[in-house]
Amino acid sequence: MTEKIIKSVDRVKDIGEVFTPQKTVDFMLDQPEIKEKVNSLTATFLEPSAGEGAFLVEILRRKMEYAKSQSKTNDELQKNFLLVLSTLYGIELMQDNVEMLVMNMNNTFRDVYFTSIDHADQNNKILKSAQTIISANMAQGDALTRKTATGEPIIFSEWKPIGKNKVQRTEYTFDSIVEGGGPLGSVQHQYEQLDLFTDDESEEQDVQHYLPVKWEDVYKRLVE
Repeated sequence: MTEKIIKSVDRVKDIGEVFTPQKTVDFMLDQPEIKEKVNSLTATFLEPSAGEGAFLVEILRRKMEYAKSQSKTNDELQKNFLLVLSTLYGIELMQDNVEMLVMNMNNTFRDVYFTSIDHADQNNKILKSAQTIISANMAQGDALTRKTATGEPIIFSEWKPIGKNKVQRTEYTFDSIVEGGGPLGSVQHQYEQLDLFTDDESEEQDVQHYLPVKWEDVYKRLVE
């Protein structure tokens, strides 16, 4: 089966849209400096032109496999699955691509989850929380202007682990992250691995704070 690398000639002309073949994705992610970050529970990745998720889906799959090797119990594994998911961020200009991106991320998480966790130990709250994280971390907008299609600031959430089982969600504008955060380390101009969130206390960063909750309860969206 031939891979689809363009949707239409017009979209190539208008926005330069060309999808990355799986062979290229694998080659790039197999580079030692990238592989080291993929094999991490906490290293953060941003794909500023995410398309339908060629890079993010594969990074998620690899990070979930790594999480298996770092987890001793099913409860720890399920928490680590959400942890690695929370480190992946995407921005995509086209609405139809964003819809496919979200669907592909959800499907990948679900498929790995179902094949990794015994049926008796599966927790529907984990899947609901995964959907919440994906919806928060995948944004439709322009990474250059840092705005959504409606001209609003792109908003991302930091998912900061607290202790062994809890997480603190805090929202920030993408603009404040870029202006006040760590350096953007370009990786082959396809995606970026960066320290998205730092300890900078700029007044413009805070958008909304959520109550600390167990990872499995992220879907409840409990606000302070």
